[in-house]
Amino acid sequence: MGTDFDTIFKAYDVRGTVPDQFDTDGSRAIGGAFARFVRNLGETSVLVGRDMRPDGEELADAFAQGAMDHGVDVVDVGLCATDMLYYGSGHLGAPGAVLTASHNPAGYNGIKMCLARAAPIGSDSGLSEIKQMAIAGPDPAAARGRLTQHDLLAGYVSHAHSFVDLDALKPLRVVADTANGMGGLVVPAVFAGLPFELDHMYPELDGTFPNHPADPIQPENCRDLMSRVLHDRADIGLAFDGDADRVFLVDENARAVSGSLTTALVARSILERQPGATIVHNLICSKTVPEVIVEGGGTPVRTRVGHSFIKQVMLETGAAFGGEHSGHYYFRDNFGADSGLIAALVVLEALGRHPAGLSDLVSSLDRYAASGEINTRVSDTAAVIDRVARAFAGASVDRMDGLTVDLGDWWFNLRPSNTEPLLRLNLEAGTQAEVDVRVNEVLALFA
Repeated sequence: MGTDFDTIFKAYDVRGTVPDQFDTDGSRAIGGAFARFVRNLGETSVLVGRDMRPDGEELADAFAQGAMDHGVDVVDVGLCATDMLYYGSGHLGAPGAVLTASHNPAGYNGIKMCLARAAPIGSDSGLSEIKQMAIAGPDPAAARGRLTQHDLLAGYVSHAHSFVDLDALKPLRVVADTANGMGGLVVPAVFAGLPFELDHMYPELDGTFPNHPADPIQPENCRDLMSRVLHDRADIGLAFDGDADRVFLVDENARAVSGSLTTALVARSILERQPGATIVHNLICSKTVPEVIVEGGGTPVRTRVGHSFIKQVMLETGAAFGGEHSGHYYFRDNFGADSGLIAALVVLEALGRHPAGLSDLVSSLDRYAASGEINTRVSDTAAVIDRVARAFAGASVDRMDGLTVDLGDWWFNLRPSNTEPLLRLNLEAGTQAEVDVRVNEVLALFA
C-alpha cells in the first residue's frame, strides 16, 4: 500500500482509492506540502475539514498533522460540505482543505484545496508545486503549529440566507435527495425556519452510499428523487452530490432541468437584483445562457471548462455570477466560489414569485436540444481534433478549450480528457432529431 501521487493529483484536486492509491502517509505528506506552499505566501494557518467517508477522519487528522509539522496552525472545522469550507476560507481569510472525493463512489477519498478567501488552486496555480513538494518528502519547521477547532455551520447558514429575501420566500413543497452525503448536514440547517415543506431523502451521513451513488449528473441516480416528487406532488426536487457543492433540479413533473437551464434561471434572477451585471458561463453551456444574459441586460463572458478558469475570469471581470453545465454555480458574494445550496435558494425565491410551476418557469429557457457529454476512446486525441477541425474549416472555429465549431443552427465542442485518451463531445441543435444526425456526422470523423 502507499500513495500514488502521479495517479491521485488531478487537474483541480486530489482523488483516489483508499488505501491502495491514497493513504494516511500520503495525506500527511500532502498536508505538509500544502503548509509549505501557503507559508511561502505568508500564511500562518489553514482550515481542515472532511466529508462523511469512513476513512475521512484519519485522513484529515494525518493531513492536519503534516501541516502542523511544517509550522502552520490548523483550524479543524470537522464535518463540512465543500462550499462550507469555501465559506470558512472566505470568512476567516485563510487557506483551506477538505478531505472529500465529491461524487466518486465508496472506496475513494481525496482533497480539495483553496487559498485564502477561497481562491482556487489548480494544476497551473499551485497544485503541481504541492505535488512535487509531497513527493520530495518532509521539511519540518523549527516550531510546530497548533490545533484549534471552529464550528462554521451557523455562520454558513446565515451567509447562504443572505443571497435571498427571506421575507419573499413562499411556502413550497421541496424534496431534497442528499444521497447520504454532506447535504445531510447542511440542507436541514439551511432550510430550518424557512417556509418550505421539506421531504429530505437519504439524510444519514454514510460514505458507503447504501441507497445510490452521490452523483446526480447521472440520470439513474435521480430516479428515486423523481418518484418522490410525483408521490409528494412537490414543487421541486433538489439532488446534491456527495460533498454538496453541486445541485441538480427536478421539476414538478419529475423532469430534470439541465445545468445550463439552471444557470440561465439563476443568471436571470441575479440580473433582476444587479442590473447590467457581468455573468460568466463555460463554453459548453447551452446558447440559451448568453441569450438570457443579454436579454436581461447583462454581459455574458465565455470561459474554459473548470472551476479555476471560471473563478479567475470572475475575479478579472467582477462578474456577479458564473455557471457550468455540470451543476457548479459561482457567486461573487460567495468569495467567487460555487455553492449548490445558494443556487437552490435563488431558484426557490424565483419559483415563489412565479404564478405557475418550475416547468413553466424554465419553459422560455428551453430553446434547444443537446446531446449531453459523449465520451469516445481514441488513440490520438490531438490528431482527431485536427481532423475534425479541417472538416469544418468553413465554419466559425475556436480553440479556447479543445475545439468549438459553430455552424449557426447547430454547434459542438470537442475536448480531450485530462487523464485518459478520451474525447468529450457536446453538441446542441434545434431539435433532438437534428442532434442525433449531427452527432453521427461528427463521430464518423473520429475513425
